[in-house]
Amino acid sequence: MADTPTNILMPSTAPERHASWLELFFDLVAVAGVAQLAHLLHGEPGWRDVGLYIVLFLAFWTNWLVLTLYGNVAGENTRVRTLLAGMFGLTVMAAAVHGVQEGEKGTAFAIAYTATRFLGGSVFRDRRELLLDWPTVSFGAGTVPWIVSIWVDGPARPWLWTAGVALDLYVTFVLSKGRLLRHFEEQRERVRRREAALSETGRSREVRETGRSREDGGQVTIARTDTEHLAERLGLFTIIVLGEGVIQLVEAGSGIEWSHHFFYVMPAAFLLLVLLWSLSLRRGRGGIPGLGDDTPQPRLLLGLHCFVTGALAALAAAVGVAVEHADGRLPEQTGWLMAAASGAYLLVATALTHWTRSVGRARLLTAALPALALCAALGLTDGADRRPVVAVWVLVAALVWFARWTRQTPGRELDLTDGIETSPLPRT
Repeated sequence: MADTPTNILMPSTAPERHASWLELFFDLVAVAGVAQLAHLLHGEPGWRDVGLYIVLFLAFWTNWLVLTLYGNVAGENTRVRTLLAGMFGLTVMAAAVHGVQEGEKGTAFAIAYTATRFLGGSVFRDRRELLLDWPTVSFGAGTVPWIVSIWVDGPARPWLWTAGVALDLYVTFVLSKGRLLRHFEEQRERVRRREAALSETGRSREVRETGRSREDGGQVTIARTDTEHLAERLGLFTIIVLGEGVIQLVEAGSGIEWSHHFFYVMPAAFLLLVLLWSLSLRRGRGGIPGLGDDTPQPRLLLGLHCFVTGALAALAAAVGVAVEHADGRLPEQTGWLMAAASGAYLLVATALTHWTRSVGRARLLTAALPALALCAALGLTDGADRRPVVAVWVLVAALVWFARWTRQTPGRELDLTDGIETSPLPRT
C-alpha cells in the first residue's frame, strides 16, 4: 500500500509524548544561541546589524528545527550521538556570532552551519524518509552559498548567507507538496525497477547473507511527525526566548545605579514579558499568539514560529537597552526596533486570532488598530523626546489593550473586569 503524507497538525493516535531529557539538554544550546544573537542588537544597532541578526537567526533556528524534527520523527529511536553532534555544531555557531560582524569568525560560523545542516539531512536519508512539511531537510540547495562563503571574505560574505537563506525560504514556501510527492514517487519507482532487475536467486542469497532484502530496507517512506510533541518543542523554544528577556533585564539592572527612573521602568519591562508569555503560550499554541485549534498549513505554522520568536528576541534585547538607559534617552534605533518588533508580533496575533478564534471582526479591529497605533507612535516619536520609561509603558498599554479586547471564547461574553489570562488550553 502506498504511503500518504501526514500533516503535522493532524491529531495523533500514538501515546502522548513529552520532551525527553536528551531533547531538553539539546535545547540548552538554544539558550546560548538566542543570547548571542540578541547581543547583535545592543547599543545603537543600524540596518546592517538588524539585517545580519535576521539572517543569523534564520540560520540558527533552521538547524535547531531540523534536528528537533528528527527527534520528533525518530522518537525512542533517536540516536544520542546524532543530537549531541548537532548540539556541538549549534554551539560553535553561537560562539562565532560575536566575531561575525568583524569577519573574524565568519568562516567558523559558515562551516558549523553547513556541517550541521548536512547532519540534519543525513539522518532522514539514512532513515529513508521524506519530510514533506519542511522540505529544506531533504533539499540542500540553500547550503551552496554558505559553502562558497567559506572561501569568501569581506562584505560579500553576508550577501552569500542572505542568498542561502532566501533559497531555503523559496524551497520551503514555493515548492509544493505535489512536486515533492512526484519526486517521492520517482524515487520509489527507481527502487521498484532496481528490485525487479534482481533475480529470485540473487534476492534469496541476499536474504540468507544479510537477513533481509533490499526491498525491505530500500523503500522511501513519508516521515510522520507527532503533533503535540512538536507543539511542545516549539513552545519550549519560545520559553527560552522569553527567558533571554529576563536575563536582559537582570543584566541591565545589575549594571546601573538604581534611581527612581529604574523603579518605574523595571516593573513595566517585567510586565511586558508577562504579557508576551500569556499571549504566546496561554492564549496561543506552540508559542504562537492567537493560534487555536484551526491551525494553518504546517510550513506556514513553522514559518510563523520563526518569525514570532525572532521578533520576541529582538524585542527582549531592545527592552534590556531601555532599562539600561532608564535615566537618559532611549537610542533612536532602539525605539524603532521596539516599535517594529512589537508591531510585527501584534500583526501575527491579529491575523491568527481572526483566522482561528471566535472573535468578531469589529471587536478585533477595536483591539488591533489602537495597539498598532501605539507601536507606530513609539517609532515615530522624536529621539530627544523618547524616554525609556514612557516607551516601555506604551508597549505594555498596547498589549494590555489587545489582550483585553481579544479575550473571548465560544459561547462566552468578553469580561473586561477579568485578568489577561484565559482558562488553560490543551497542553502544548
